Amino acid sequence: MDEYISKIRSGDLKLYALEKSLPADDAVSLRRKYIEEETGADLSAVGTYTIPIDRVVTRNIENMIGCVQIPLGVAGPLTVKGEYANGSFWLPLATTEGALVASINRGCSAITKAGGTEVRILRDGMTRAPIFAAKSVAHAAEVARWAEDNLLLLKVAAEETTNHGELIGLTTYTAGTSVFIRFEFDTKDAMGMNMATIASEAAAHLIEEETKAKLIAVSGNMCCDKKPSAINIIEGRGKTVSAGVFLSDELVSMVFKTNSATLAEVNTRKNLTGSARAASFGFNAQAANVVAAMFIACGQDPAHVVEGSNAITTVDLVEGGVYVSVTLPSLQVGTIGGGTSIATQNACLSTLGVAGGAENPGDNAKAFAEIVASGVLAGELSLLGALGAQHLGKAHRELGRGEK
Repeated sequence: MDEYISKIRSGDLKLYALEKSLPADDAVSLRRKYIEEETGADLSAVGTYTIPIDRVVTRNIENMIGCVQIPLGVAGPLTVKGEYANGSFWLPLATTEGALVASINRGCSAITKAGGTEVRILRDGMTRAPIFAAKSVAHAAEVARWAEDNLLLLKVAAEETTNHGELIGLTTYTAGTSVFIRFEFDTKDAMGMNMATIASEAAAHLIEEETKAKLIAVSGNMCCDKKPSAINIIEGRGKTVSAGVFLSDELVSMVFKTNSATLAEVNTRKNLTGSARAASFGFNAQAANVVAAMFIACGQDPAHVVEGSNAITTVDLVEGGVYVSVTLPSLQVGTIGGGTSIATQNACLSTLGVAGGAENPGDNAKAFAEIVASGVLAGELSLLGALGAQHLGKAHRELGRGEK
């Protein structure tokens, strides 16, 4: 090991190239030792892990030195009545935020007592938007029109790059001489960002060849990936999904120790008026909490919590109780590819019955989206209930999470 470290220090061996000379576990151990010596830190805690890493070091991470462990809890059972997910589920939640799992668990209990969530996928399409430079405003308009008129040609070019993805549409935007073509793909059970990028690149080259516009970048930020954006809220990205449940007045009182009118007022004044006053893109109480915890547990890209938190929560006073719903316009999930193949994350997807590709491609990812949305609804209900009953601080104190 000392010989390898000497070569790294001399520059004869690159730190990132260790897996070419050593088995994966040995390469990770050596790299960790080198970083320990360089920084003076004790990294022994990150050197203990159970996941097989041969695939991880080639597909999921570079310069690996170990694993950071995040506590994993479950909430449930949660009854879901979707078109793809239909049954009772235990939600795997990876988090370091005390009281979060307990909160979601209470929401799951209320929903299940009420008979379960109604949940539907309203739209499904992953986007990528190349940007082109035109010669003039007139040329920019010609480029946009050519793309709109030749969807079938672009579809052929794009789909030659993938066995599963389908180009299902495009929308054009211009800004002076800049032209953006926002492609939308059905990526089946994959989240599909890489698939969409490669396919968009092929279609973009055809546009460049036919229109003589210069392709500047395969992503022009009209996609819009991993950034807060109005376009994803309005047009959707990934799965657009809504979940709702009717809670009787008696159930609201029994589970949340408040009443239906208070629940509705808290939502209106906090989630709607408060969010509007803050010019927030998220009109919800804590959607990102549930999305992040499930994403980390189930091998999703954590950066897509940005889009996943673009949720709006509504509470409608109806006869005998309230109808509470959440709508997530840009929930980006997959059950194959990326981190879903890591053993621990794959195990979490397996607890939900959605690991891997479905017999009917796309059904597992849609089922997972329905479950996540239902989990978000559980989290919203619980926090609104705690706020309505003035119990939020009390809950944190009783669970030992309050900071003095």
